[in-house]
Amino acid sequence: MQLAERAGSKVEPLSGGMKRRLTIARALVNEPDIVLLDEPTTGLDPQARHLVWERLFRLKQQGVTLVLTTHYMDEAEQLCDRLVVMDGGRIVAEGSPRELIERHSTREVVELRFVAESQEDFAGKLTGLGERVEVLPDRILLYTSDGDSAVADVQARGLTPASVLVRRSSLEDVFLHLTGRTLVD
Repeated sequence: MQLAERAGSKVEPLSGGMKRRLTIARALVNEPDIVLLDEPTTGLDPQARHLVWERLFRLKQQGVTLVLTTHYMDEAEQLCDRLVVMDGGRIVAEGSPRELIERHSTREVVELRFVAESQEDFAGKLTGLGERVEVLPDRILLYTSDGDSAVADVQARGLTPASVLVRRSSLEDVFLHLTGRTLVD
């Protein structure tokens, strides 16, 4: 966990990220067969997060069972062989990250941003270009199996987005599709 340089330090003055890494390191001292982790990388900077992921991945390779809760879908995609998506205390989907993406999303997502008061003005002009169109305040998400082809179709319809991003579908797309974008306390 790269804490050796602080071996003589007291815990209290350590940064939040160092304290989190120390907590994980302490949990691993006895070489457990199973490790329960609740939001293991919350509050960590990107370098520390990747360091923790690397350590947990190595543990998994050694046969240690990891059970973790996380709201970071990229973390779940990196570390989990199998996962469940929960909403309102109920399991709404389960499977491997790849299975969940294949079952609940498309291969690619096209993010379109138009210069306009409302993205809603353009949504109707995108009908039929993908499996699903999602309008957000700042962009439109077009779920499709072929992003480049969808972008060409958008342009063929005479639409000129201010920006276009074609990306692979992710667990975050799945999570938001299954649970909604509305914040629930």
